[in-house]
Amino acid sequence: MIALLKRDLALAVRAGGGFGLGLAFFLIVITLVPFGVGPDTGLLGRIAPGIVWVAALLAALLSLDRIFALDHEDGSLPLLATSPLPLEGVALIKGLAHWITTGLPLTIVAPVLGFLLNLDTAAFPWLLASLALGTPALSMIGAFGAALTVGLRRGGLLMSLLVLPLYVPTLIFGALVVARGAEGFSTHMPLLMLAGITAGVFALMPFATAAALRINLR
Repeated sequence: MIALLKRDLALAVRAGGGFGLGLAFFLIVITLVPFGVGPDTGLLGRIAPGIVWVAALLAALLSLDRIFALDHEDGSLPLLATSPLPLEGVALIKGLAHWITTGLPLTIVAPVLGFLLNLDTAAFPWLLASLALGTPALSMIGAFGAALTVGLRRGGLLMSLLVLPLYVPTLIFGALVVARGAEGFSTHMPLLMLAGITAGVFALMPFATAAALRINLR
């Protein structure tokens, strides 16, 4: 499993697997929002939690189609399916590699960009916590969508349509954590809900992803 993780991380860096692409998109979206909304710092502060989370969601979506595409193109996906490592483990490693190259950089840089949106400094710890808890779920759900559309020509649009509705609960509770933290209210409920969603995703999605891969490999 460690060898597969190292291989996927190397592919992400060397073969255009999405490393840096999502982060660049995230930076661009956050930078452009103040130009579109205007100089009203109060308005920017109010919409900042939702903007940051929507930008993170779209940034994660950019590189999802690459999760299994490279393996399918070079013929290594059938080999992975017949390896001693179960497909469920392959799916889990693929989701983890996507999060390390996409979700983790977004989480680290998000508080810095919060200044551009006039986000209250009291919300910064909650922004970090919500992204750290929620972005792994985005990657694992994305792996499921990528498995459903692997091998399809121009399957990126179909994958987006399949994945985006599944992202909504994570988006809602992730933004709610930051908004309540900025207002000084208790964040326990949305934070627990976000953690529960992520735990449920990691408990179920590897099996669903493996099933989708088996169907597409027949």
